[in-house]
Amino acid sequence: MAATSPASRLVASAARERLRPLGLNQRGRSRIWVDDRGWWLGIVEFPSPTWSQGSGLTVGVMWLWQDLGHLAFDFAEQVQPRQDFRNEIQFGTVAAALADQAGDRVETFRSTFGGLDQAALRLLQRPVRRGFLWESFNAGVAAALAGRPEEARDRLRAVLDEEPVAPWILDVQHAARHVYDVAHDLAAVRDWAVAAVASCRRKLALEPTQWTVESLA
Repeated sequence: MAATSPASRLVASAARERLRPLGLNQRGRSRIWVDDRGWWLGIVEFPSPTWSQGSGLTVGVMWLWQDLGHLAFDFAEQVQPRQDFRNEIQFGTVAAALADQAGDRVETFRSTFGGLDQAALRLLQRPVRRGFLWESFNAGVAAALAGRPEEARDRLRAVLDEEPVAPWILDVQHAARHVYDVAHDLAAVRDWAVAAVASCRRKLALEPTQWTVESLA
């Protein structure tokens, strides 16, 4: 097993001190920490420079109704560019500052996406952009779950209009078509979302949760 670099050790220590009290968990021995909110994840990443020691900070959100087998950023912010490690004293200060910023952004995202109405409103504020299929899909699903079927169908139509140049796009369009067709049936949309979230949680090896349809509200 490769030895842990001083930079990684300092980042991990700072993250444990700041993020663990907030309920975040480290993904294995990686530089990724996850804030499990049941139907979405907050993701904190401390990326390392390719050819040197150091760290930056990216914080974002993943919607679990995407039913992916890997972590993915939707709302993502590069909070800090990558900073180089020069010595342990210098980088200890850097790591602590990055962890503090990460904690602050996690708490902001918790407030911003505290419920479906808030999530739908924020996602619908994004303009439709051709080629940004997941943005339209997530906005459409959130709108449908929040009881806004016409706005949901508008965003999901943008997904269906994308050119299916890869197999995964066809998969997303299949899901979008289903939600589009049942958008006026809130119970059907929520049943679909519960199943998609449960599938995604299994794929990501997340702990079992008592997350229910009622918790979407």
